[in-house]
Amino acid sequence: MNFTIQNAVIPITDGYTTVDVQVVNGIIFAIAPDLDVIGTRINGEHKLLLSGFVNAHTHSSEHWQRGVISPLPLELWLAQLYEFTPLDTEQVYLSALGTAVETLLSGGTSVVDHLVLIPGKELETIATAVRAYQEIGIRAFVAPLIQDESLSAGIPSGESSQIHEPYFRSTAETLAIIEEAVRLFHRPEEGITILVAPTGIQLCTDALFTGCIELSNRYNLCRHSHLLETKAQKKLAEEKYGCSAVEHLQRIGFLSASTSLAHCVWLTDFDINILAQTQSTVVHNPLSNLRLGSGIAPILKYRQAGVNVTFGCDGASSNDSQDLLEAIKIGSILHNVTDFDYQFWITPRESVEMASLGGAKGLNIDDKIGSLTVGKQADLVLYDLTNLSLLPRTDPIGLLVLGRPTNVVDSAWVNGKQIIANGAVTTINVDELRQELFNRSQWETTRPSESVVQMERRYRQVMGL
Repeated sequence: MNFTIQNAVIPITDGYTTVDVQVVNGIIFAIAPDLDVIGTRINGEHKLLLSGFVNAHTHSSEHWQRGVISPLPLELWLAQLYEFTPLDTEQVYLSALGTAVETLLSGGTSVVDHLVLIPGKELETIATAVRAYQEIGIRAFVAPLIQDESLSAGIPSGESSQIHEPYFRSTAETLAIIEEAVRLFHRPEEGITILVAPTGIQLCTDALFTGCIELSNRYNLCRHSHLLETKAQKKLAEEKYGCSAVEHLQRIGFLSASTSLAHCVWLTDFDINILAQTQSTVVHNPLSNLRLGSGIAPILKYRQAGVNVTFGCDGASSNDSQDLLEAIKIGSILHNVTDFDYQFWITPRESVEMASLGGAKGLNIDDKIGSLTVGKQADLVLYDLTNLSLLPRTDPIGLLVLGRPTNVVDSAWVNGKQIIANGAVTTINVDELRQELFNRSQWETTRPSESVVQMERRYRQVMGL
């Protein structure tokens, strides 16, 4: 927990400089040239030192379906996802480890896991993911994904009336599970934080949202949800509320500085102003939005309005990767083709700040992590500037964000504990993890069931396709 990084490159306002960084008891103690060595000496020569990024929205358990679901819009993609054999807790454990490893090796030291729960084993699912994250040492924000309406309720009715099967678990039972999870697992000082996380307006009643608000207020928890990921969700919100989903969430009090919202693709200018006023955070998931044809979120508009924006990979079968650097790159340059005023395009340095400090702000811990600042916790990443993908020596952050960096993370620390050293994870045996993931899976393709085919017919009719 005590170490000194010597001769590391860090960004400053007008370029870069070389400094030493002392870390004492997991806290950044000093940043300056030629400091005395405290604790272990770390060679930072020819390495770029940055604050760790936040993978601000993912679903770890989707790891088992990566690469297998056909290109489909979200609503039909979800119907196919539900067709797979239900997970067991060993799969939950392995996929959480895999998500953490991929996040760490692409510069992330924190992850927000919108965790899919095994029916009837909800607390066991949460306990299993928590165990995995504690073993590897990443800072984990576990956001159990909850809903109280059936999957078919997520598609607009159009002009026809629809009757949906009741959800298998009551709203009260679901809220009781989350409250018990808070009691059992919410330990921010130990690197595990529980969030209240209704999946979104498409599958949640107001009773579930207001119950989450009450839990959030009682236990000082952050809130997390999907918001207007697809055009179908925009239509559904108008049917349910007679107004936009953003207006409705504001009316019931869900939006706040403690709220982060994944996707936010189909928002109006009025909606954007509401997010700015409530200080809510938008988590940009560009790769899944492209893969599912959801659209391109108006991120430059958000930034111009003063909305905090950060990045997420989203689930590993709607993105098919947990490469955070890839998400940051696409999320930064995608808007150059939708917004032609280049004065507002996102620079590499802005991208890095969005991924680190922006992620921390969305979780209300920007006073603790998110920047290279004396007094903050040492969530740090060293990048190897001699790596071929970060050469020639031009602009290190420009190469990191705009290039295609591979195997560039040399070292990483979370709260002062080293988790990556010389490009390898130190806390678990990654070779064993790879072997287990291989052994527990098989090559497969999907064939839609009759229920999925019926849902597709309804979707095409409602969406006018």
